[in-house]
Amino acid sequence: MSHHPHLLSPLQLRGVTLRNRIVFGAHTANMSDMGIPGPRVQGYLVERALGGAGMIVSEPAPVHRTGVLTRGNYMISDDTIPHFRKITDAVKDAGAVILQQQYHIGAHGDSDLSFAPHWSPSGGPSYHDSDGSHAMTEAEIEELLDAHAAAALRSKRAGFQGVEVWAAYHSLLDQFWTPWSNKRTDCWGGSLENRTRFSRTLIERIRKSCGEDFIIGLAISYSTAYSVTLNAKNLCEIIALHDSTGHIDYVTCGYGSYLELEGIIPAFTEGEKLTTPVTTQLKAIVKHAKVTSEAGIRTPDNAETIIASGEADLVSIVRGQIADPHLARKATEGRAEDIRGCISCNKMCWGRRSRDYWISCLVNPSAGREFEWGGDRFTKAGTVKNVLIVGAGPAGLEAARAAAERGHRVEIVEALPVIGGQFRLAGMQPRRAQILDLLDWYERQFAKLGVTLRLNTFLEANDIAGHPADTVIIATGSLPDETGFQRWQPQLDKLPGLELGHVWSPEQVLRREARIGDSVVVYDEGSNWRGVGTAWALAEQGKQVTIVTPEAFVGKEIARTSADGSARRRLAKLGAKFLTEHCLVGWHGNGVTVRNLLTGQEEILPAGALVMSTTNRAFDPFPDAFSGKTTHRIGDCIAPRLAAYAFHEGRKLALTL
Repeated sequence: MSHHPHLLSPLQLRGVTLRNRIVFGAHTANMSDMGIPGPRVQGYLVERALGGAGMIVSEPAPVHRTGVLTRGNYMISDDTIPHFRKITDAVKDAGAVILQQQYHIGAHGDSDLSFAPHWSPSGGPSYHDSDGSHAMTEAEIEELLDAHAAAALRSKRAGFQGVEVWAAYHSLLDQFWTPWSNKRTDCWGGSLENRTRFSRTLIERIRKSCGEDFIIGLAISYSTAYSVTLNAKNLCEIIALHDSTGHIDYVTCGYGSYLELEGIIPAFTEGEKLTTPVTTQLKAIVKHAKVTSEAGIRTPDNAETIIASGEADLVSIVRGQIADPHLARKATEGRAEDIRGCISCNKMCWGRRSRDYWISCLVNPSAGREFEWGGDRFTKAGTVKNVLIVGAGPAGLEAARAAAERGHRVEIVEALPVIGGQFRLAGMQPRRAQILDLLDWYERQFAKLGVTLRLNTFLEANDIAGHPADTVIIATGSLPDETGFQRWQPQLDKLPGLELGHVWSPEQVLRREARIGDSVVVYDEGSNWRGVGTAWALAEQGKQVTIVTPEAFVGKEIARTSADGSARRRLAKLGAKFLTEHCLVGWHGNGVTVRNLLTGQEEILPAGALVMSTTNRAFDPFPDAFSGKTTHRIGDCIAPRLAAYAFHEGRKLALTL
């Protein structure tokens, strides 16, 4: 019996029935092959349809040569139609409704990818690269209107049941709507009617081209970062005009904009259910269109609350269904506790997209590899093996779970009293408790799958040699470097003054083993959450924190997740100080000498403690093979890396056993 009756109730759109209110909303997966949707795209979308999503909105496709934004954008050509037809047929056969989002970025293009000028209403600057844009002529406006209609017709021929017109994040349509970016004095600018003429004409042409049974959605967004962007009242006025035509069937509201990039895909640093204040207002004014809430909706419980309270008609859960493609099915079966929760890290989804790779997921490494790995559905092994896994960090946990899913008999042994290793310590940093929820999920899955978990157990080599397992997996992780070696001081084997004490690792800080006085210097060489999150935790304890980093800004490695700005703001408000492009010369026991990497100038920073967030060292206490046993090594015991690669290696190995 499901606990989410409102969320799982059906909904009608243009005579098509959605089996539930859960949408796998549009997002850039970047998975095309030279502009053609292939097996990677198909596996990714079909897995979410098999997982129970009511509606899937495929990745935004550019409608015009001046709107190409990513390497993985689809080709603007009829050549894509037969390839998309394979995907849309498979998704519909799996029970989901499928639409395609179509877009033009307007001023915010990427010349490296489009090699074309950015077209916009009034020639404003790009917030994606450093270029300006071209103010469109009326003929060019007509060209773009025709391009949108042609793209919608192409989608229909490819088997999509509708399109979602993109007006979010200050894209082209939003640029027309917003007086700040629309300075036109002709019929396309000025009054509200004129500023919405482009979008209303565009939607009318799609309706005329594609017919009355074709679903048309409209994607908008809400942001409070700048006064020049549209507020909730403005958006309601605009949507009321579009709704009155009867042409749009739903409006989906996201958060953020190209002026507030971190809000578009909110990391754990942000709140949840970010758009319900606006969707509630939209619900009150629309007479025809349904309303979808997105941004920061991770769980069926959150989604049920939104639908039940009348704040929206549908919910878009994107990262939640990347993390667990069977979220909707598990909720339908009353198994919400089996859903693997998104931890809002943005590491492998937005993080890979920001570097123009195809996306994946830290906690679900099958994302993007469904066509190779079979998604999150496991084929039983032909021969059942006895598997011993040493180490219950991310690599060991995922290897144990996936091996057990395949029918193997699994025992996992951990020297500590809790699972998770260093990943658990990351979950003890501010706002990162979703990691702890994930570790609880692993323990629930182990209980259901019959995995034997032994804690507080340190194995020697002879213990492993005498174990009845025929397969041994070493996943012992890594340890902090105790020498204080710095990448940008390679001539120093160790940090001078290390023997004076009061020098700690982030792990010691988070385990509360470190004795930290009132002031502390955090040397953050990785420029990631290991250093930034530890500094944040210390600042919240009231410590006077100074972050020293050789990078040009604090949090460089997490900039790809769009969370670095939020972290710096929170640290600054807590009184933390930043010293960038500096390295350490030596520790004095009560202070540290730092050197400016640009000028060579040195200064002493007084501090009662020094925290060294530098590269870990692999920890493999069993370098030899075990006679009569097949031995594998995964994760940080091979080479210290971020958690995503440990999860990946754990599942990849389990699929081969």
